[in-house]
Amino acid sequence: MSTDVGSPVLNITVFALFVLVTLVIVANVNRRHATANDYFTAGGAFGGGKNGLALSGDFLSAASFLGIAGAIAIHGYDGFLYSIGFLVAWLVNLLLIAELVRNTGRFTMGDVLSYRMRARPVRAAAATSTLVISFFYMLAQMAGAGTVVALLLGVHDGRGQAIVITVVGVVMMLYVLVGGMRGTTWVQIIKAAILVLCVALMTVFILGKFGFNISALLEAAAANNAKGERILDPGGMFGQNNISKLNFISLALALVLGAAGLPHVLMRFYTVPNAVQARRSVIWAIGTMTVFYLATLIVGYGASALVGSNRILAATGGENSAAPLLAYEIGGTLLLGIVAAVAFATILAVVAGLTLTASASFAHDVYSNIFKRGRAKPGTEVRVARLTAVVVGGMAIIGGILANGQNVAFLVGLAFAFAASANLSTLLYSLFWKRFNTSGTLWGMYGGLVSCLALVAISPVVSGSPTSIFPMVDFAFFPLQNPGIVSIPVSFILGFIGTIISRDKGDERKHAEMEVRSLTGINP
Repeated sequence: MSTDVGSPVLNITVFALFVLVTLVIVANVNRRHATANDYFTAGGAFGGGKNGLALSGDFLSAASFLGIAGAIAIHGYDGFLYSIGFLVAWLVNLLLIAELVRNTGRFTMGDVLSYRMRARPVRAAAATSTLVISFFYMLAQMAGAGTVVALLLGVHDGRGQAIVITVVGVVMMLYVLVGGMRGTTWVQIIKAAILVLCVALMTVFILGKFGFNISALLEAAAANNAKGERILDPGGMFGQNNISKLNFISLALALVLGAAGLPHVLMRFYTVPNAVQARRSVIWAIGTMTVFYLATLIVGYGASALVGSNRILAATGGENSAAPLLAYEIGGTLLLGIVAAVAFATILAVVAGLTLTASASFAHDVYSNIFKRGRAKPGTEVRVARLTAVVVGGMAIIGGILANGQNVAFLVGLAFAFAASANLSTLLYSLFWKRFNTSGTLWGMYGGLVSCLALVAISPVVSGSPTSIFPMVDFAFFPLQNPGIVSIPVSFILGFIGTIISRDKGDERKHAEMEVRSLTGINP
């Protein structure tokens, strides 16, 4: 069965046009990023509405557009749990994180964590965590790039896909190097608007095919899926056995708690002028993403109904090909070309945001505050960030080539587990626990990060199954694909133990200052 769809020439033309237009915009809006404040946070110049759209653009990744639609198309109801988890996670940001982090920090998460701790070891831990989480998140995006390219451009061999993943990575580096945060923000705003409009139009087209009768859509989806009516009930992906159920609980914990620890999301709270706009950003983001994630349910079941699970799985990219195949089915070559541009834009915008965050963390936390002890010369911080962006981009390209073919929603679930394990406990303890100290911070961050990394290394993600990164070997001693159910509690417990057994009683004066600043925005 041929899996080529549409016109590769049209698809690459639409994508190239998007890149050209957005690069021009990036170059024009960011002509004055002379200082670190401009390069890392756009000078805090964006309002809540614009920043909320940018947050949506930063968060709605290849996992949302390709992975979730594919998971629903193949597994049904259980695939929609990704949408629910990603959306509910923002309530944690709204209620506990956004306003306090905006008031306390300046550029990075390390600013918040080191405010009342010994700065050098805590900033080193924060930078390490940021780099690891950003790398795993970028794996998903670059794997998604391989899928889209293979399907839409007719590149089916591994070497060809590796070349195109490299091209995508190079374009992403251009966004970061040329645009900084200001330019990247505008790319994310444009991408979010196009993405939501695209899925909304696809939803209307799908419902129109079935006379706007959702029951008829679900019946057709079940009839054209190998699992039949089981895709309409819970348990299609996670309910087969006890291990599967535990994996679902672990994934749910990671998704709901992970967003509050994602460094590229936390960094975006600094691009607004005050905490009120930070909270407003989250509200705008939640509204935008609610529309998108509700649409994924129709898109996923629409792909099952109109394309069929067998054809999706037979296509290059497997589950990740559901949305592009559906676009071709309902709108022909033109809609597929639009979806190609949206998919590429999604990957580019998210990876650009991640690269900017990772490079900012290294330049600000490690170079400026550890190596130079806060006395870096003006302009050097930005130059170091640009060099770091090139290194991080190169690592993302290599990792994306290795992870090509994995379901991108699943890979992002891993990144969320890392974020919740390494960052959430230390952020909450720092903001709300007076006794918390440097030892607790280091125990919590490194303990959560190392336990999560170790469990992933000995899980079916890496070896022991046909979908593993290394399927030919088997050292999968940990049975769960997502380690959050173990590593997240480990982080909280180690942060507590490290604090209690340390002789450091914490600095009550600095805690009082941090409390006043986090709640009011006043710098005492």
